[in-house]
Amino acid sequence: MSVTTSSGASSLGLVETRTVTLFDERDPLVLASGATLAPVEVAYETYGTLNAARTNAVYVCHALTGDANAAGHHGNASRPGWWDTMIGPGKAIDTDRLFVISSNLLGGCNGTTGPSSIDPRTGAPYGLRFPAITMQDLVTVHRALCRHLGVERLRCVIGGSLGGMQALQWVLDAPDELDSAVLACSTSRLTAQNIAFSEVARQSILRDPEFHGGDYATVGRRPRNGLAVARMVGHITYLSEELMEERFGRRLQHGGAQPHGGFDIDFAIESYLHYQGDGFAERFDANTYLYYTRVLDLFDPFPDENAAVPALARTSTRFLVISFSSDWRFGTPHSQRITRVLERNGVPVTSHEVLSPFGHDSFLLDVPEYLRRVQEFVRDVEVRA
Repeated sequence: MSVTTSSGASSLGLVETRTVTLFDERDPLVLASGATLAPVEVAYETYGTLNAARTNAVYVCHALTGDANAAGHHGNASRPGWWDTMIGPGKAIDTDRLFVISSNLLGGCNGTTGPSSIDPRTGAPYGLRFPAITMQDLVTVHRALCRHLGVERLRCVIGGSLGGMQALQWVLDAPDELDSAVLACSTSRLTAQNIAFSEVARQSILRDPEFHGGDYATVGRRPRNGLAVARMVGHITYLSEELMEERFGRRLQHGGAQPHGGFDIDFAIESYLHYQGDGFAERFDANTYLYYTRVLDLFDPFPDENAAVPALARTSTRFLVISFSSDWRFGTPHSQRITRVLERNGVPVTSHEVLSPFGHDSFLLDVPEYLRRVQEFVRDVEVRA
């Protein structure tokens, strides 16, 4: 049953996460590295109804710290899924017409097999013995979930940031499976600066005394401080300078006229970062953070953007590529590079830079032009199908 939010938009209301075993010891997941993994459980949610022809499915790919709960809520309407602005009745991804699939990524810590899962060979959590994973591995599991749900071809794959990278990889791996793909503030390769931020975040975890070589769960500890700092570093890259200045400026947290000095929290922005970091450290797994940031670093499907890409020459997938004016993590030049490669390989692509003050996080927020462009694109794909 749908409900109406305070803004007047419809929401899916109460939703449920389900779990399925997609690979087992008789049929293990074969990773891009050649290593095998079993069992592989995947947490997922679906919204809307799959039509009789099974042609109205949309797959939602989450970003670095997302999970399967993309829309609706799990009992608290004030805490909806991470993309509730995008998905629901009458929204850009309209669940009155579309069947939406959202899953927690391979390597995750929210119901899908990952480093915190039990290794059946040892009876202990995998930790850093979990095999290395790639973007291709994430998509392999997505495709297996589609087969499990009886979906052979998707109307659209959509994602922001890391989610958009999965959508791009999907077209390269299976160019005949997608009608369309939507990439928001995404990239085809990280810059040196991006990788540098990833490494600082990883080192904050690896150097935490409670990390214990990745086996912190077996000793009943967690590298909370390191993970919190990693989140603080990451969160700075998700916000624009304009937004931070408007929201926080040099406002003092304690309300006085002058900073206290010393190394306690003086400024509101400091307090905000501590809040974000501490909260994240309670809900996320440090090893998953390590693995996912490495997946980001290593993704580079077009080392030479001028070279032909055979998979793209075989696809009929239509692309929508969106960037945001204030995003400095994966800004407009990143989207332009993707667009150039697609165009040079004859792939139909529409690209837009949307004005937004919210930085990289714009793809998660209620930015009307952005949501309208996605809605119009997806509806046009439906009409042409």
